[in-house]
Amino acid sequence: MNALSLVLLFTVAVSALGIAAHYLLTGSLSLLHSTLCVFLATHLLICYWEICLFRCRTLIEERTKYWHNRRSETGRLPHVEFFTKRIAWRDVLSFKTWADLWATYAQYDPSFADRRTFGFNVDVVNGYVTLIPALLLFVTFTIHVLPARLAGVLGLMLFWQWFYMTTAYYVSFFVAKRHLQLRRSDLLIYIVLMNSPWVLAPLLGLYASFHLVIGGDYRIFM
Repeated sequence: MNALSLVLLFTVAVSALGIAAHYLLTGSLSLLHSTLCVFLATHLLICYWEICLFRCRTLIEERTKYWHNRRSETGRLPHVEFFTKRIAWRDVLSFKTWADLWATYAQYDPSFADRRTFGFNVDVVNGYVTLIPALLLFVTFTIHVLPARLAGVLGLMLFWQWFYMTTAYYVSFFVAKRHLQLRRSDLLIYIVLMNSPWVLAPLLGLYASFHLVIGGDYRIFM
């Protein structure tokens, strides 16, 4: 199975599990809940990748050079090669397997191959710090294991952090003038659009979390 298929399989399976459990518990489907389910499922995968970013930081620096040279030699896009290559099942959870994800993305933002940058460090911290809270939020939004107000407070903390940190990443990217090294299409697709879910979904999450705190129940997801 190739890397793209693995990503879609994980995201769809985890999202569907959350949406189905919520439907069985409440008898209703909520667009807000479903959207946040997809976002949180994706974020859980991103957290794993961000742990890989730290664990394989030296390898990523080396592979970034490899993919740069390979693109010069072949003209092929590194991220397309990575996501379409087959991955053996025994290597699915290997940190080294996903190191190439960062090495190919570093062709658009070199900060992920430079451990001194804000982009590198904020993602590493996010991976380690928000993995368990994000999992808890996914579960409690779905089957309500926490009191609504407590879930709302946790949501306000996490969603604000994601909104703030992603906004700060955008600022750091443009202040460092990394955008000048990219074509407009690459800037729009790989920097603006690919990071925008961590601005837009947290705004929805803040809205939902606020209602959980004020209302003291989970009716916002009904």
